[in-house]
Amino acid sequence: MSRTSSSGRLAELETAVEQLTEPEYDEFRRWFLKRDWEDWDRDIQTDSASGKLDFLVQEARDAKRSGKLHDL
Repeated sequence: MSRTSSSGRLAELETAVEQLTEPEYDEFRRWFLKRDWEDWDRDIQTDSASGKLDFLVQEARDAKRSGKLHDL
């Protein structure tokens, strides 16, 4: 898809969203946020399973060992 085509499509979406009634907008917003969080959760799960986040566990262990990490 070309950049022009993508920009035109985005403009169409923006116009459509602006024309929603308040209840429709509220429903759209809930749907969009839910989808965004689901995508984020999936990315975190994938990164975790692949080991990309292992450094965070190691940082926490190092901080706890050096006394810099405290229980909440």
